[in-house]
Amino acid sequence: MIPLAVTMGDPCGIGPEITLRACADPRRTVPVVVIGDLRVLARADEVVGTRLTLRPIASVDRAEYTPGTVDVIAGSDLPDDLPRGTVDARAGAAAFQYVRHGIRLALDGDVRALVTGPVNKEALRLAGVPHPGHTEMLADLSGTTDYAMMMADDELRVVLVTVHQSLRTALDAIDTERELGVIRLTHRTLRRGGLPAPRIAVAGLNPHAGENGLFGREDLDVIAPAIRAARDEGILASGPWPADTVFMRARAGEFDVVVAQYHDQGLIPVKYLGLEHGVNITIGLPFVRTGVDHGTAFGIAGTGRADHTSLLTALHHADRLSSLTADRRDRCGRHDRCGRCGRRDRCPGKCR
Repeated sequence: MIPLAVTMGDPCGIGPEITLRACADPRRTVPVVVIGDLRVLARADEVVGTRLTLRPIASVDRAEYTPGTVDVIAGSDLPDDLPRGTVDARAGAAAFQYVRHGIRLALDGDVRALVTGPVNKEALRLAGVPHPGHTEMLADLSGTTDYAMMMADDELRVVLVTVHQSLRTALDAIDTERELGVIRLTHRTLRRGGLPAPRIAVAGLNPHAGENGLFGREDLDVIAPAIRAARDEGILASGPWPADTVFMRARAGEFDVVVAQYHDQGLIPVKYLGLEHGVNITIGLPFVRTGVDHGTAFGIAGTGRADHTSLLTALHHADRLSSLTADRRDRCGRHDRCGRCGRRDRCPGKCR
């Protein structure tokens, strides 16, 4: 039985509470191991009243998956008086260690997928972590260079060309090569997810997608050439479409996914549909990673009011996606583990 790994997120936020609630939820059908701090989780258990037994384990193969029990790989040793609801460098360092441990487990094949709780970017920075968020952390620590963030719910999928950076620097980072790379990666990801010919809408950067150069030439000179190149490769990409209507069109079923140019352009539509049902998926990694689509919610940490639905949704997505990956691995006929096919050593070819 190969489980999913769940990192509990920032110890000062709602991550420990939603982790335990998701573990206790009868709708969870997949085995999990939690990477976190036993004392923090014990405090959270008192707050949310899940009455779970926390069972420390040294490695995944020691997990028992007993009902009413959570198998915990202790990833930190935090003080009992760590304050809830505050930015703390110790919490940032611990959250980083949980993710790093989870990445090792996923790369070694000890877990089927990695599901992440919310982290606080300021706490990460105070702890000296050089990554601005999960996406960059996961990519760097797994040696991945071709990656992107996808946010999805039952109505909409969005992939971002740029992620955690200022809008001014994001504009400079959008070039034809990056644009085409994200379109290709989106196409491959959705094909692996079961869509044989995904319809990819590319959002324009400027108002009205530039209005033929009237409101800026980036859509004409940068984005449109990438779309043409993708179409020449047989990818069903279209646009650039005005961003103020393309998400509505995708939600109505005209497109399978929208490639958005920067963080807020793409994430506001998804989050507006409801934080509780969204999931963050890092595409391009050599393993499946999903996570919640919300933050640490320091304002309600320790109150027991945190909703765990997004984490439960992330678990379901990770279960489904990792099952699809396992099916492809069986069909590829390899006998060793590689970054794409999941075998122990690098396979002699590319598993697609």
